[in-house]
Amino acid sequence: MRKEVKVQILESISAQLQEYPNFYIVDIAGLNAEQTSKLRRECFERNIILSVVKNTFFHKAVLATGNEDMAAICPALEGPTAIMYTTVANAPAKLIKKCQDADMPKPVLKAAYLVESGAYLGAEHLNTLVNIKSREEMIADIVLMLQQAAGQKIAGLLKTIEEKKSEE
Repeated sequence: MRKEVKVQILESISAQLQEYPNFYIVDIAGLNAEQTSKLRRECFERNIILSVVKNTFFHKAVLATGNEDMAAICPALEGPTAIMYTTVANAPAKLIKKCQDADMPKPVLKAAYLVESGAYLGAEHLNTLVNIKSREEMIADIVLMLQQAAGQKIAGLLKTIEEKKSEE
């Protein structure tokens, strides 16, 4: 491979890492064409970019970021590797879990890097990653808590007003 091509590949990977702050390293080797097509379709529907990469290129791109937390995923770069880039931190984990629940052998989580919480090495972290709340889920929880708190305050005020009226 010519040096210019290698530079272009590294630049492409670096651009993906800058655009998508969260990524999962997975093994999809052994999937047949139908399974691969289904996985790619589901990734597309969830705004996940699935990309097969050479370990050495991805390793160099990660090290070039200078991010030590991100570099912690490098030991997972062995064997067949695909990267799931995403802006929603738990989306790939939910997809991987869904595939496992459907008795699909792959993808298998090798590692993940989430900008908010750092690196996760190994498939044993899948449930933790599934349960991480996305930004939208956290906002929805906060809004719900504020609504409940406001409702309680209004109910308390109405009760106080009713008590004062009954005293008069």
